[in-house]
Amino acid sequence: MATEPDAAAADIPRAESIEELFHALESPLLAYAFRLTTDTDMAEDLVQEAFLRLHSQFAEVRQPRSWLYRTVHNLALNHRRDEAKVVPMTSPVDPEEGTPVVVVDSQPLPDEALARWEGIGLVRQNLQKLDARGQELIRLKFTEELSYQQISDRTGLGVGHVGYLLHHSLKSLAAALAKAGLVP
Repeated sequence: MATEPDAAAADIPRAESIEELFHALESPLLAYAFRLTTDTDMAEDLVQEAFLRLHSQFAEVRQPRSWLYRTVHNLALNHRRDEAKVVPMTSPVDPEEGTPVVVVDSQPLPDEALARWEGIGLVRQNLQKLDARGQELIRLKFTEELSYQQISDRTGLGVGHVGYLLHHSLKSLAAALAKAGLVP
């Protein structure tokens, strides 16, 4: 004799509520999640996430106990996979002193590098505005790093005259750079 659908539904035991599942499965799920992650805080997070997911779809889940274990398992695998992608940054340690070595990037920041290149461009432009003798004296002093005496020997100018001309050429250059806002 066939039973009617309503009678068959009455024979099925009533499903547990989420609260009953939580009380029954919280500790076993935490232990399971801890075995998978070896991290108490992460195990708690995984179990909490599994119960939150169950709550949002409780009506559709037929076997909530096995569903919770499978969800915790999958969440733990996802966590493990995500953790494998993270490369921890550890400071190198000085082997003699046993203290962390501070690694400093000596490269300037992009905006600092750009400002430096702009400044170099302005210096070059203003150097070209100097007379030929002023340009030559600055080149000999700062590019070839010659002393006043060596510049005097090379140009035939007196040492005092070399100093005077260099002073006025640099003063003119500094004024032009200050006007452009490069120096105070």
